[in-house]
Amino acid sequence: MRYFIVDAFTDQPFGGNPAGVVLLDSDTFPEDQLMLKIAAELRYSETAFIRRHSEKEFTLRYFTPAAEVELCGHATIASFTLLRRLGLAAGHCLCHTLAGDLSVETAQRVMMQMATPRIVATIDETEPIYKALGVNGFSPALPVQIAYSGLADFMIPLPDVSTLQALRPDMEAIAELCKQHNAVSFHPFAFADDGYTAHVRDFGPLFGVPEESATGTANGALTYYLQQNGCLGAEAECAFIQGEAMGRPSVIATRIEANGNVYVGGTAAIVAQGTLLEAL
Repeated sequence: MRYFIVDAFTDQPFGGNPAGVVLLDSDTFPEDQLMLKIAAELRYSETAFIRRHSEKEFTLRYFTPAAEVELCGHATIASFTLLRRLGLAAGHCLCHTLAGDLSVETAQRVMMQMATPRIVATIDETEPIYKALGVNGFSPALPVQIAYSGLADFMIPLPDVSTLQALRPDMEAIAELCKQHNAVSFHPFAFADDGYTAHVRDFGPLFGVPEESATGTANGALTYYLQQNGCLGAEAECAFIQGEAMGRPSVIATRIEANGNVYVGGTAAIVAQGTLLEAL
C-alpha cells in the first residue's frame, strides 16, 4: 500500500488540513484493526483508504486515530486531488462511502457532493454548550442546532470573530455533550464583513480530534443550517475560513443548490509519500 500526506483546502504545502491517504493495491480493504492502526500511526485527524474500481468509480473509508467515521470532507478532497494528479480519476466520479454514494467533480478544484443534509435537532438548553466553549452570558439570535451533511455536528453561533478566536474549550465537556447528542463535533462560527461567509472552528475530542483546521462535512452542514435559518437564498456559494487559531488558515468552498444538494470543495497540496511495508 502506498500512503500520501495531502494538505486539503489550500494550494500551499503545510497549510490547510492534512490528511493521510492510502491507495490500496487489492480489491479488498484490509482488516478494520489494521486500518485503525495505520490511521493512529499517521496521526492525522482522518486517513482515507481508497479502493479504485475504475477512473470514475471509487470506494473510500475513513478512520480517525480512534474510530471509523462515515465521511470526511477534507480527506475526500485530498484523495481526489491525489487521484487526479496521478491520472487515476477523471471528470465526474462516483464515490461510495458509508454515508452513501456521492458525486465528486475533479476539475481545477475538487467539489464533492455531501450526504443529504438535514437538521437533526434544536438545542433548547444552550448554557452547557456555551459553557463548554468558555463563553458566558451570550444569547444567540440564531438557534443552536445539530446539522448533518454526512456527520452530525453542533452549529453554534458566536457574537464576533474575536470571541471565536479566544475560545477556551473544555474538551472533556465537549466530548460528553457530543456523546449525549450523538454528534461528532462542536462547530462554532461568527460572521464578519470581510468577504468570507463566516469564520469557523471545529472541536471533535470524542473522536480523538481536539481541533481541526478545515472540516468539509461540518461546513457543508453549516451551509444547510444557514440556508434553513434565512441567512442564505435557495442557491448560494459560500467561503468559510477555518484554522486561523491553529496557524493553518484554510478556505472551504461550499455550494447549495435549489434541490437541496450541498457540495464542498477546494484545492489541496501533496506533501509527501511513502510505502507501507508488506510485513504489516
